[in-house]
Amino acid sequence: MVTSPARTQGLRRFELSRRHQQSSSTDVGLASLPLTLPATPLFGTDGIRGRVGDLLNADLALQVGFWAGQVLLASAPAPGPVILGQDSRNSSDMLAMALSAGLTSAGLEVWNLGLCPTPGVAYLSSVTNAVGGIMISASHNPPEDNGIKFFSSEGTKLPSALQQQIEAGLRSGVGSAMPIHTCGQHYNRRELVAAYVESLRCPLESVTDLRGMRIVLDSAWGAAAQLAGQVFTQMGADVICLHDEPDGDRINVNCGSTHLNPLKEAVRKHSADMGFAFDGDADRVMAVDATGRVVDGDYILYLWGNTLRQNDQLPDNLIVATVMANLGFERAWEQLGGKFVRTAVGDQYVQAEMLRTGAMLGGEQSGHILCHHYSSTGDGLQTALHIASLVRQSGASLSQLVDQSFQTYPQLLCNVRVEDRDRRLQWQQCDALTNAIAQAETAMADQGRILVRASGTEPLIRVMVEAADAQVAEHWASELVLVVQQYIA
Repeated sequence: MVTSPARTQGLRRFELSRRHQQSSSTDVGLASLPLTLPATPLFGTDGIRGRVGDLLNADLALQVGFWAGQVLLASAPAPGPVILGQDSRNSSDMLAMALSAGLTSAGLEVWNLGLCPTPGVAYLSSVTNAVGGIMISASHNPPEDNGIKFFSSEGTKLPSALQQQIEAGLRSGVGSAMPIHTCGQHYNRRELVAAYVESLRCPLESVTDLRGMRIVLDSAWGAAAQLAGQVFTQMGADVICLHDEPDGDRINVNCGSTHLNPLKEAVRKHSADMGFAFDGDADRVMAVDATGRVVDGDYILYLWGNTLRQNDQLPDNLIVATVMANLGFERAWEQLGGKFVRTAVGDQYVQAEMLRTGAMLGGEQSGHILCHHYSSTGDGLQTALHIASLVRQSGASLSQLVDQSFQTYPQLLCNVRVEDRDRRLQWQQCDALTNAIAQAETAMADQGRILVRASGTEPLIRVMVEAADAQVAEHWASELVLVVQQYIA
Protein backbone atom coordinates (compact mmCIF):
# COMPACT_ATOMS: atom_id res chain seq x y z
CA MET A 1 0.00 0.00 0.00
CA VAL A 2 1.21 3.54 -0.72
CA THR A 3 2.13 5.42 2.48
CA SER A 4 0.84 8.98 2.31
CA PRO A 5 1.67 11.95 4.58
CA ALA A 6 -1.94 11.85 5.82
CA ARG A 7 -1.57 8.18 6.76
CA THR A 8 1.69 8.87 8.67
CA GLN A 9 0.14 11.82 10.44
CA GLY A 10 -2.89 9.73 11.35
CA LEU A 11 -0.66 7.03 12.76
CA ARG A 12 1.08 9.52 15.03
CA ARG A 13 -2.15 11.19 16.06
CA PHE A 14 -4.05 8.06 16.90
CA GLU A 15 -1.40 5.90 18.54
CA LEU A 16 -2.66 3.90 21.46
CA SER A 17 -3.76 6.50 24.02
CA ARG A 18 -4.83 4.06 26.67
CA ARG A 19 -2.44 1.29 27.60
CA HIS A 20 -3.84 -2.20 27.71
CA GLN A 21 -5.02 -2.99 31.23
CA GLN A 22 -4.78 -6.56 32.38
CA SER A 23 -6.33 -8.29 35.34
CA SER A 24 -4.09 -11.10 36.58
CA SER A 25 -6.73 -12.91 38.58
CA THR A 26 -7.37 -16.60 38.52
CA ASP A 27 -8.44 -18.28 35.31
CA VAL A 28 -11.87 -17.46 33.98
CA GLY A 29 -13.53 -20.13 31.87
CA LEU A 30 -15.59 -18.96 28.91
CA ALA A 31 -17.83 -21.97 28.40
CA SER A 32 -18.42 -22.80 24.79
CA LEU A 33 -22.15 -22.68 24.12
CA PRO A 34 -23.73 -25.31 21.87
CA LEU A 35 -23.93 -23.88 18.36
CA THR A 36 -25.90 -25.11 15.39
CA LEU A 37 -23.60 -24.47 12.44
CA PRO A 38 -24.42 -25.16 8.78
CA ALA A 39 -22.51 -27.91 6.98
CA THR A 40 -21.40 -25.40 4.36
CA PRO A 41 -18.75 -22.74 5.18
CA LEU A 42 -19.77 -19.86 7.43
CA PHE A 43 -17.68 -17.32 5.52
CA GLY A 44 -19.04 -16.08 2.21
CA THR A 45 -17.58 -13.50 -0.17
CA ASP A 46 -17.68 -10.82 2.54
CA GLY A 47 -17.43 -12.34 6.00
CA ILE A 48 -20.29 -14.05 7.82
CA ARG A 49 -23.75 -12.92 6.77
CA GLY A 50 -27.30 -14.13 7.31
CA ARG A 51 -30.69 -13.66 8.92
CA VAL A 52 -30.54 -12.44 12.52
CA GLY A 53 -31.95 -15.05 14.88
CA ASP A 54 -31.23 -17.76 12.35
CA LEU A 55 -27.55 -17.95 11.49
CA LEU A 56 -26.58 -14.82 13.40
CA ASN A 57 -27.28 -14.55 17.11
CA ALA A 58 -25.54 -13.45 20.31
CA ASP A 59 -24.19 -16.93 21.06
CA LEU A 60 -22.46 -17.16 17.70
CA ALA A 61 -21.15 -13.57 17.88
CA LEU A 62 -19.67 -14.20 21.33
CA GLN A 63 -17.66 -17.15 20.12
CA VAL A 64 -16.78 -15.48 16.81
CA GLY A 65 -15.34 -12.63 18.89
CA PHE A 66 -13.25 -15.01 20.98
CA TRP A 67 -11.85 -17.02 18.07
CA ALA A 68 -11.32 -13.92 15.92
CA GLY A 69 -9.40 -12.44 18.82
CA GLN A 70 -7.13 -15.46 18.94
CA VAL A 71 -6.46 -15.35 15.20
CA LEU A 72 -5.94 -11.57 15.03
CA LEU A 73 -3.50 -11.64 17.95
CA ALA A 74 -1.52 -14.47 16.41
CA SER A 75 -1.34 -12.87 12.95
CA ALA A 76 -0.58 -9.25 13.92
CA PRO A 77 3.02 -8.01 14.13
CA ALA A 78 2.47 -6.69 17.68
CA PRO A 79 -0.29 -6.59 20.34
CA GLY A 80 -2.90 -3.87 20.02
CA PRO A 81 -6.63 -3.14 20.10
CA VAL A 82 -9.39 -4.23 17.72
CA ILE A 83 -11.34 -1.53 15.87
CA LEU A 84 -15.10 -2.26 16.02
CA GLY A 85 -17.74 -0.48 13.94
CA GLN A 86 -21.36 -1.03 12.92
CA ASP A 87 -24.13 0.14 10.64
CA SER A 88 -27.58 1.28 11.78
CA ARG A 89 -29.41 -2.08 11.88
CA ASN A 90 -31.44 -2.77 15.00
CA SER A 91 -29.44 -5.95 15.60
CA SER A 92 -26.04 -4.27 15.33
CA ASP A 93 -25.88 -3.18 18.98
CA MET A 94 -26.62 -6.72 20.15
CA LEU A 95 -23.97 -8.22 17.91
CA ALA A 96 -21.44 -5.52 18.86
CA MET A 97 -21.85 -6.25 22.57
CA ALA A 98 -21.56 -10.00 22.04
CA LEU A 99 -18.50 -9.62 19.81
CA SER A 100 -16.87 -7.28 22.31
CA ALA A 101 -17.48 -9.79 25.10
CA GLY A 102 -15.76 -12.49 23.07
CA LEU A 103 -12.87 -10.23 22.08
CA THR A 104 -12.23 -8.97 25.60
CA SER A 105 -12.44 -12.53 26.94
CA ALA A 106 -9.62 -13.33 24.53
CA GLY A 107 -7.57 -10.59 26.21
CA LEU A 108 -8.03 -7.90 23.55
CA GLU A 109 -8.81 -4.22 23.99
CA VAL A 110 -11.82 -3.09 21.92
CA TRP A 111 -12.12 0.39 20.43
CA ASN A 112 -15.79 0.81 19.55
CA LEU A 113 -16.48 3.48 16.90
CA GLY A 114 -20.25 3.02 16.92
CA LEU A 115 -21.96 4.02 13.65
CA CYS A 116 -19.25 4.17 10.99
CA PRO A 117 -18.78 3.20 7.32
CA THR A 118 -16.96 -0.08 6.74
CA PRO A 119 -14.00 1.70 5.06
CA GLY A 120 -13.63 3.79 8.22
CA VAL A 121 -12.99 0.62 10.19
CA ALA A 122 -10.49 -0.52 7.55
CA TYR A 123 -8.68 2.83 7.54
CA LEU A 124 -8.38 3.07 11.32
CA SER A 125 -7.18 -0.53 11.48
CA SER A 126 -4.31 0.48 9.19
CA VAL A 127 -3.22 3.78 10.76
CA THR A 128 -3.34 2.84 14.43
CA ASN A 129 -1.54 -0.02 16.17
CA ALA A 130 -4.67 -2.18 15.98
CA VAL A 131 -4.34 -5.91 15.34
CA GLY A 132 -7.34 -5.69 13.01
CA GLY A 133 -10.89 -4.48 12.62
CA ILE A 134 -14.41 -5.87 12.67
CA MET A 135 -17.46 -4.31 11.03
CA ILE A 136 -21.01 -5.36 11.83
CA SER A 137 -23.08 -4.92 8.69
CA ALA A 138 -24.94 -6.79 6.00
CA SER A 139 -24.01 -4.13 3.45
CA HIS A 140 -26.87 -3.80 0.89
CA ASN A 141 -29.02 -6.56 2.45
CA PRO A 142 -32.45 -5.87 4.00
CA PRO A 143 -32.86 -4.79 7.67
CA GLU A 144 -33.53 -8.29 9.01
CA ASP A 145 -30.07 -9.48 7.91
CA ASN A 146 -26.72 -8.67 9.41
CA GLY A 147 -23.10 -9.68 9.03
CA ILE A 148 -19.58 -9.63 10.46
CA LYS A 149 -16.66 -8.45 8.32
CA PHE A 150 -13.01 -8.75 9.28
CA PHE A 151 -9.95 -6.62 8.45
CA SER A 152 -6.25 -7.16 8.97
CA SER A 153 -3.90 -4.71 10.69
CA GLU A 154 -3.13 -3.37 7.20
CA GLY A 155 -6.77 -2.47 6.54
CA THR A 156 -7.30 -5.20 3.95
CA LYS A 157 -9.97 -7.89 4.10
CA LEU A 158 -8.79 -10.70 6.34
CA PRO A 159 -7.16 -13.40 4.17
CA SER A 160 -9.21 -16.55 3.54
CA ALA A 161 -6.67 -18.67 5.43
CA LEU A 162 -7.26 -16.64 8.61
CA GLN A 163 -11.03 -16.71 8.14
CA GLN A 164 -10.77 -20.48 7.93
CA GLN A 165 -8.83 -20.51 11.19
CA ILE A 166 -11.64 -18.60 12.90
CA GLU A 167 -14.19 -21.05 11.54
CA ALA A 168 -12.06 -24.03 12.55
CA GLY A 169 -11.97 -22.69 16.09
CA LEU A 170 -15.75 -22.29 16.13
CA ARG A 171 -16.30 -25.84 14.95
CA SER A 172 -13.64 -27.53 17.06
CA GLY A 173 -14.43 -25.53 20.18
CA VAL A 174 -18.06 -26.61 20.50
CA GLY A 175 -18.59 -28.21 23.88
CA SER A 176 -15.14 -27.34 25.27
CA ALA A 177 -13.90 -24.80 27.77
CA MET A 178 -11.77 -21.84 26.71
CA PRO A 179 -9.48 -20.81 29.63
CA ILE A 180 -8.78 -17.08 29.94
CA HIS A 181 -6.05 -15.59 32.12
CA THR A 182 -6.53 -11.91 31.33
CA CYS A 183 -9.46 -9.84 30.13
CA GLY A 184 -9.29 -6.85 27.85
CA GLN A 185 -11.16 -3.56 28.13
CA HIS A 186 -13.89 -1.97 26.00
CA TYR A 187 -13.66 1.73 25.10
CA ASN A 188 -16.01 3.95 23.12
CA ARG A 189 -13.76 5.78 20.60
CA ARG A 190 -16.21 7.70 18.43
CA GLU A 191 -13.71 10.56 18.12
CA LEU A 192 -11.46 8.43 15.90
CA VAL A 193 -13.95 8.69 13.01
CA ALA A 194 -12.71 12.26 12.47
CA ALA A 195 -9.38 10.85 11.24
CA TYR A 196 -11.21 8.82 8.60
CA VAL A 197 -13.15 11.88 7.44
CA GLU A 198 -9.90 13.84 7.17
CA SER A 199 -8.38 11.06 5.06
CA LEU A 200 -11.20 11.47 2.52
CA ARG A 201 -10.73 15.22 2.11
CA CYS A 202 -6.97 15.51 2.40
CA PRO A 203 -5.96 14.18 -1.08
CA LEU A 204 -8.48 16.44 -2.86
CA GLU A 205 -8.55 19.73 -0.93
CA SER A 206 -5.62 21.28 -2.81
CA VAL A 207 -6.86 20.34 -6.29
CA THR A 208 -10.64 20.33 -6.12
CA ASP A 209 -13.28 22.88 -5.21
CA LEU A 210 -16.85 21.65 -5.64
CA ARG A 211 -18.42 25.10 -5.20
CA GLY A 212 -21.19 25.64 -7.71
CA MET A 213 -21.92 21.91 -8.08
CA ARG A 214 -25.27 20.64 -6.85
CA ILE A 215 -25.05 17.01 -5.71
CA VAL A 216 -27.71 14.68 -4.32
CA LEU A 217 -26.61 12.06 -1.78
CA ASP A 218 -28.65 9.02 -0.73
CA SER A 219 -27.27 7.50 2.49
CA ALA A 220 -29.79 4.61 2.62
CA TRP A 221 -30.59 5.26 6.31
CA GLY A 222 -27.24 3.58 6.98
CA ALA A 223 -23.63 4.07 8.04
CA ALA A 224 -22.98 7.12 5.83
CA ALA A 225 -25.98 9.02 7.20
CA GLN A 226 -23.98 11.30 9.50
CA LEU A 227 -20.95 11.75 7.24
CA ALA A 228 -21.80 11.96 3.53
CA GLY A 229 -23.44 15.38 3.56
CA GLN A 230 -20.78 16.71 5.91
CA VAL A 231 -17.86 15.69 3.70
CA PHE A 232 -19.34 17.02 0.44
CA THR A 233 -20.39 20.28 2.09
CA GLN A 234 -16.87 20.77 3.42
CA MET A 235 -15.60 20.37 -0.15
CA GLY A 236 -17.87 23.23 -1.22
CA ALA A 237 -20.76 21.39 -2.89
CA ASP A 238 -24.40 22.38 -2.64
CA VAL A 239 -25.78 19.16 -1.13
CA ILE A 240 -29.28 17.67 -1.10
CA CYS A 241 -29.44 14.71 1.28
CA LEU A 242 -31.83 11.76 1.13
CA HIS A 243 -32.37 9.13 3.84
CA ASP A 244 -29.67 10.78 5.92
CA GLU A 245 -30.62 9.60 9.41
CA PRO A 246 -29.58 6.20 10.81
CA ASP A 247 -32.70 4.01 10.83
CA GLY A 248 -32.44 0.28 11.49
CA ASP A 249 -35.99 -0.39 10.33
CA ARG A 250 -35.49 1.22 6.91
CA ILE A 251 -31.84 0.67 6.03
CA ASN A 252 -31.63 -0.15 2.28
CA VAL A 253 -35.44 -0.29 1.98
CA ASN A 254 -36.35 1.23 -1.41
CA CYS A 255 -33.31 3.47 -1.27
CA GLY A 256 -29.53 3.43 -1.54
CA SER A 257 -27.30 1.85 -4.16
CA THR A 258 -29.70 -1.01 -4.99
CA HIS A 259 -32.84 1.17 -5.33
CA LEU A 260 -31.95 4.21 -7.41
CA ASN A 261 -35.37 5.63 -8.29
CA PRO A 262 -35.46 8.11 -5.36
CA LEU A 263 -32.02 9.39 -6.35
CA LYS A 264 -32.99 9.73 -10.02
CA GLU A 265 -36.13 11.67 -9.11
CA ALA A 266 -34.26 13.97 -6.72
CA VAL A 267 -31.50 14.73 -9.26
CA ARG A 268 -34.10 15.75 -11.84
CA LYS A 269 -36.27 17.65 -9.33
CA HIS A 270 -33.37 19.73 -8.02
CA SER A 271 -31.62 20.11 -11.41
CA ALA A 272 -28.53 18.60 -9.82
CA ASP A 273 -25.27 17.95 -11.62
CA MET A 274 -25.16 14.38 -10.33
CA GLY A 275 -26.18 12.11 -7.50
CA PHE A 276 -24.59 9.33 -5.47
CA ALA A 277 -26.27 6.47 -3.61
CA PHE A 278 -24.45 4.43 -0.98
CA ASP A 279 -25.30 1.04 0.43
CA GLY A 280 -25.92 0.34 4.11
CA ASP A 281 -22.27 0.35 5.16
CA ALA A 282 -21.04 2.82 2.49
CA ASP A 283 -18.33 0.64 0.98
CA ARG A 284 -19.96 0.92 -2.44
CA VAL A 285 -21.63 3.66 -4.46
CA MET A 286 -23.71 4.06 -7.60
CA ALA A 287 -23.96 7.36 -9.46
CA VAL A 288 -26.67 9.08 -11.49
CA ASP A 289 -25.99 11.83 -14.04
CA ALA A 290 -28.04 14.98 -14.59
CA THR A 291 -30.45 13.15 -16.91
CA GLY A 292 -31.17 10.44 -14.34
CA ARG A 293 -29.04 7.86 -16.15
CA VAL A 294 -27.38 5.26 -13.94
CA VAL A 295 -23.57 5.37 -13.86
CA ASP A 296 -22.57 2.01 -12.40
CA GLY A 297 -19.25 0.59 -11.30
CA ASP A 298 -18.17 -0.23 -14.85
CA TYR A 299 -18.50 3.41 -15.91
CA ILE A 300 -16.86 4.60 -12.69
CA LEU A 301 -13.88 2.33 -13.30
CA TYR A 302 -13.60 3.49 -16.92
CA LEU A 303 -13.76 7.20 -16.07
CA TRP A 304 -11.44 7.03 -13.05
CA GLY A 305 -9.12 4.65 -14.89
CA ASN A 306 -8.87 6.93 -17.89
CA THR A 307 -8.02 9.89 -15.65
CA LEU A 308 -5.30 7.89 -13.90
CA ARG A 309 -4.02 6.63 -17.26
CA GLN A 310 -3.72 10.15 -18.64
CA ASN A 311 -1.79 11.18 -15.52
CA ASP A 312 0.58 8.18 -15.75
CA GLN A 313 -0.78 6.81 -12.47
CA LEU A 314 -2.09 3.47 -13.75
CA PRO A 315 0.65 0.80 -13.99
CA ASP A 316 0.40 -1.15 -17.27
CA ASN A 317 -2.93 0.66 -17.83
CA LEU A 318 -4.44 -2.28 -15.93
CA ILE A 319 -7.94 -2.45 -14.47
CA VAL A 320 -9.11 -5.44 -12.43
CA ALA A 321 -12.84 -6.19 -12.64
CA THR A 322 -15.06 -9.22 -12.05
CA VAL A 323 -16.86 -11.65 -14.31
CA MET A 324 -19.91 -9.38 -14.01
CA ALA A 325 -18.21 -6.47 -15.84
CA ASN A 326 -19.93 -5.61 -19.11
CA LEU A 327 -18.29 -6.68 -22.39
CA GLY A 328 -18.78 -3.17 -23.73
CA PHE A 329 -16.60 -1.82 -20.91
CA GLU A 330 -13.89 -4.43 -21.47
CA ARG A 331 -13.66 -3.88 -25.21
CA ALA A 332 -13.71 -0.07 -24.91
CA TRP A 333 -10.90 -0.17 -22.35
CA GLU A 334 -8.82 -2.45 -24.57
CA GLN A 335 -9.34 -0.03 -27.50
CA LEU A 336 -7.61 2.61 -25.36
CA GLY A 337 -4.64 0.27 -25.09
CA GLY A 338 -5.55 -0.81 -21.59
CA LYS A 339 -5.30 -4.22 -19.97
CA PHE A 340 -8.33 -5.88 -18.42
CA VAL A 341 -8.32 -8.78 -15.92
CA ARG A 342 -11.45 -10.48 -14.56
CA THR A 343 -11.88 -12.22 -11.20
CA ALA A 344 -14.66 -14.03 -9.39
CA VAL A 345 -17.39 -11.84 -7.89
CA GLY A 346 -16.33 -10.35 -4.56
CA ASP A 347 -14.04 -7.48 -3.63
CA GLN A 348 -11.70 -9.88 -1.82
CA TYR A 349 -10.91 -11.52 -5.17
CA VAL A 350 -10.43 -8.14 -6.84
CA GLN A 351 -8.13 -7.08 -4.01
CA ALA A 352 -6.09 -10.29 -4.22
CA GLU A 353 -5.58 -9.87 -7.97
CA MET A 354 -4.61 -6.23 -7.54
CA LEU A 355 -1.98 -7.19 -5.01
CA ARG A 356 -0.72 -10.00 -7.24
CA THR A 357 -0.41 -7.82 -10.36
CA GLY A 358 0.42 -4.47 -8.81
CA ALA A 359 -2.77 -2.93 -10.20
CA MET A 360 -3.88 0.33 -8.60
CA LEU A 361 -7.54 0.31 -9.67
CA GLY A 362 -10.18 -2.38 -9.59
CA GLY A 363 -13.74 -3.04 -8.58
CA GLU A 364 -17.20 -4.36 -9.28
CA GLN A 365 -20.13 -3.34 -11.44
CA SER A 366 -22.15 -2.97 -8.22
CA GLY A 367 -20.06 0.07 -7.30
CA HIS A 368 -17.46 -1.45 -4.98
CA ILE A 369 -14.32 0.37 -6.18
CA LEU A 370 -10.75 -0.02 -4.89
CA CYS A 371 -8.03 2.52 -5.67
CA HIS A 372 -4.76 1.71 -3.94
CA HIS A 373 -3.50 5.25 -4.41
CA TYR A 374 -5.87 6.24 -1.62
CA SER A 375 -7.05 3.25 0.40
CA SER A 376 -6.73 -0.46 1.04
CA THR A 377 -10.40 -1.33 0.58
CA GLY A 378 -13.53 -0.25 -1.28
CA ASP A 379 -14.91 3.11 -0.14
CA GLY A 380 -18.15 4.60 -1.45
CA LEU A 381 -17.57 8.09 -0.04
CA GLN A 382 -14.04 8.23 -1.37
CA THR A 383 -15.14 7.03 -4.82
CA ALA A 384 -17.97 9.57 -5.00
CA LEU A 385 -15.63 12.43 -4.06
CA HIS A 386 -13.11 11.44 -6.72
CA ILE A 387 -15.77 11.12 -9.43
CA ALA A 388 -17.11 14.57 -8.55
CA SER A 389 -13.54 15.87 -8.59
CA LEU A 390 -12.67 14.44 -12.01
CA VAL A 391 -15.91 15.83 -13.44
CA ARG A 392 -15.03 19.30 -12.12
CA GLN A 393 -11.46 19.11 -13.42
CA SER A 394 -12.56 17.83 -16.85
CA GLY A 395 -14.70 20.87 -17.57
CA ALA A 396 -17.43 18.57 -18.90
CA SER A 397 -20.56 17.21 -17.25
CA LEU A 398 -20.87 13.66 -15.98
CA SER A 399 -23.42 13.06 -18.75
CA GLN A 400 -20.94 14.15 -21.40
CA LEU A 401 -18.17 11.98 -19.96
CA VAL A 402 -20.43 8.92 -19.96
CA ASP A 403 -21.55 9.64 -23.53
CA GLN A 404 -17.90 9.65 -24.60
CA SER A 405 -17.01 6.38 -22.82
CA PHE A 406 -18.69 3.19 -24.12
CA GLN A 407 -21.97 1.49 -24.95
CA THR A 408 -22.96 -1.43 -22.76
CA TYR A 409 -24.05 -4.81 -24.12
CA PRO A 410 -27.58 -5.87 -23.09
CA GLN A 411 -27.13 -7.66 -19.77
CA LEU A 412 -29.87 -9.28 -17.72
CA LEU A 413 -29.41 -10.23 -14.08
CA CYS A 414 -32.14 -12.36 -12.51
CA ASN A 415 -32.24 -13.41 -8.85
CA VAL A 416 -33.96 -16.59 -7.71
CA ARG A 417 -34.50 -16.93 -3.96
CA VAL A 418 -33.28 -20.27 -2.57
CA GLU A 419 -33.61 -20.49 1.21
CA ASP A 420 -31.89 -23.87 1.54
CA ARG A 421 -28.24 -22.86 2.03
CA ASP A 422 -26.78 -26.25 1.11
CA ARG A 423 -28.85 -26.58 -2.11
CA ARG A 424 -27.93 -23.01 -3.04
CA LEU A 425 -24.19 -23.41 -2.56
CA GLN A 426 -24.14 -26.80 -4.27
CA TRP A 427 -26.12 -25.80 -7.36
CA GLN A 428 -23.39 -27.19 -9.66
CA GLN A 429 -24.57 -30.68 -8.72
CA CYS A 430 -27.88 -30.09 -10.51
CA ASP A 431 -27.50 -31.79 -13.91
CA ALA A 432 -30.60 -30.10 -15.34
CA LEU A 433 -29.11 -26.65 -14.71
CA THR A 434 -25.58 -27.43 -15.89
CA ASN A 435 -27.00 -28.97 -19.08
CA ALA A 436 -29.19 -25.90 -19.70
CA ILE A 437 -26.18 -23.60 -19.26
CA ALA A 438 -24.13 -25.67 -21.73
CA GLN A 439 -26.98 -25.52 -24.26
CA ALA A 440 -27.26 -21.73 -23.96
CA GLU A 441 -23.49 -21.21 -24.26
CA THR A 442 -23.36 -23.33 -27.40
CA ALA A 443 -26.24 -21.41 -28.95
CA MET A 444 -24.73 -17.97 -28.26
CA ALA A 445 -21.11 -18.91 -29.07
CA ASP A 446 -18.90 -15.79 -28.90
CA GLN A 447 -21.88 -13.41 -29.06
CA GLY A 448 -22.75 -13.69 -25.39
CA ARG A 449 -21.84 -14.77 -21.87
CA ILE A 450 -23.59 -16.67 -19.06
CA LEU A 451 -22.80 -16.52 -15.37
CA VAL A 452 -24.73 -18.51 -12.78
CA ARG A 453 -23.59 -18.30 -9.17
CA ALA A 454 -24.80 -18.54 -5.61
CA SER A 455 -24.74 -15.16 -3.91
CA GLY A 456 -22.19 -14.97 -1.14
CA THR A 457 -24.23 -12.37 0.73
CA GLU A 458 -27.93 -13.23 0.21
CA PRO A 459 -30.07 -16.41 -0.13
CA LEU A 460 -30.12 -16.07 -3.92
CA ILE A 461 -28.91 -17.81 -7.04
CA ARG A 462 -27.98 -15.12 -9.54
CA VAL A 463 -28.40 -15.73 -13.27
CA MET A 464 -26.64 -13.28 -15.60
CA VAL A 465 -26.98 -13.46 -19.38
CA GLU A 466 -25.23 -10.96 -21.65
CA ALA A 467 -25.54 -10.89 -25.45
CA ALA A 468 -25.11 -8.58 -28.39
CA ASP A 469 -28.84 -9.07 -29.10
CA ALA A 470 -31.21 -8.11 -26.26
CA GLN A 471 -33.86 -10.67 -27.32
CA VAL A 472 -31.30 -13.47 -27.18
CA ALA A 473 -30.30 -12.41 -23.67
CA GLU A 474 -33.94 -12.30 -22.55
CA HIS A 475 -34.68 -15.74 -24.02
CA TRP A 476 -31.84 -17.57 -22.32
CA ALA A 477 -32.22 -15.70 -19.03
CA SER A 478 -35.87 -16.82 -18.87
CA GLU A 479 -34.96 -20.40 -19.72
CA LEU A 480 -32.29 -20.64 -17.03
CA VAL A 481 -34.44 -19.00 -14.35
CA LEU A 482 -37.19 -21.57 -15.00
CA VAL A 483 -34.71 -24.42 -14.54
CA VAL A 484 -33.44 -22.95 -11.24
CA GLN A 485 -37.00 -22.50 -9.97
CA GLN A 486 -38.00 -26.03 -10.98
CA TYR A 487 -34.98 -27.99 -9.75
CA ILE A 488 -33.34 -25.98 -6.96
CA ALA A 489 -35.61 -23.34 -5.39
